[in-house]
Formats: sequence, C-alpha cells, structure tokens
Amino acid sequence: MRKRHERQEAIRRIVRGDRIRTQRSLVDQLREHGFECTQATVSRDITEMGLRKLPEGVYVLAEDLHLQRMVRDLVKDVRSSGNLVLVKAQSGTAPGVAAALDAAELEGILGSVSGDDTILVVMTGEEEGARIVETLDKFRGA
Repeated sequence: MRKRHERQEAIRRIVRGDRIRTQRSLVDQLREHGFECTQATVSRDITEMGLRKLPEGVYVLAEDLHLQRMVRDLVKDVRSSGNLVLVKAQSGTAPGVAAALDAAELEGILGSVSGDDTILVVMTGEEEGARIVETLDKFRGA
C-alpha cells in the first residue's frame, strides 16, 4: 500500500512537471525516479487518480483541471525570477486566477498576491519557481 502511495505521489509530480503524452513515457519517467512498474499498473494508477488527457494530448491531474482551464483561457505570460513568479493575465481576471492557483495547492507555493491583471506568486525556492512556470506553461499549451 505504501509503495502505491509513493508511486502515485511521483506520478503527481511528474504529470505536473512534464508533458506526459503516453502511459509508456510515464512508466519510463517512473523508472528514472526509482519505481519499477508495468504499464498495466500505471493504467490502474491513472484511473484511480482521475488523470485526464487535455485536447493537446497531455495528461493532467483531475484537481488541476479548473486551474488548467483558467490558465489556458486567461493567462498571457508567466515568468520567474528566483522564487518569485510573475503571472500576467487578461485585465480583471488576476484575482480569479490567483484564487484557482491557491486552491490547487501546488507544491512549493507559499502564497500569491494579485492585482487587476498581474499575480505575484511566492515560491519556496528557485527550483520550485522554475517548476511552476513549466506547469503553467504546460497548462497554457505553450
């Protein structure tokens, strides 16, 4: 049971950080993270975790779907400077996007502050800042 939980946490990190298109590539990524498993096991994990495929063909976590839609439709640019991430959104939409970011409870986010069209996200470190930019760019289809 513990190994399954650890594997699914690894899947969560991998899917949020990379553009995973196939179960095979997810198996390969898990192998790189020290998990030996079959495609059938990963298929069961995908079903159990509620992963979905975006129209672009990449997997996304079910809990990230609302955030993904908000980011895809409303975010224009994402940039980082160390542990600070600047998100530019359409005018008037930043508070809603910031609320979706906070609700998603993405790893490494300490909090966010929004204005009308800009969100400042404070991350726990530079690595986490770079990772959230990758995740948001994936959601944007960039």
